[in-house]
Amino acid sequence: MSLIRALDHVNIRTNDLAATKALFVDVLGLSEGWRPPFPFPGAWLYAGGKDVVHLVGVETAATSSDGSALDHFAFDIGDFDDALRRIEATGLTFRATATPGTSVKQIFVRDNNGVTIELNWKGDRPRG
Repeated sequence: MSLIRALDHVNIRTNDLAATKALFVDVLGLSEGWRPPFPFPGAWLYAGGKDVVHLVGVETAATSSDGSALDHFAFDIGDFDDALRRIEATGLTFRATATPGTSVKQIFVRDNNGVTIELNWKGDRPRG
């Protein structure tokens, strides 16, 4: 039996908390919710009742995920066309692709911090 049950959340350090929060809330549809009273700025963003993205406000920008040991993180999405429309409207750098031999369509988008986010629409044949 695996010790890990599920991925709990991702944490992003950002020197532009407002822009980062806007991407996840206004574009990707997460909602801001309860966060402990930490002595530093930030936000906890929720999908349904679960906090899935933690944002921490910092003064100095961190390095991008490009070329780092942690390359990206991914979300399962319910509507590929809507997600693509929303991402296109942001002006952020992205790439849409399909996974060979499956029905999976993906969008890789880079946020204002240089973090790569993968959005997966699985379709009817996610495993080929």
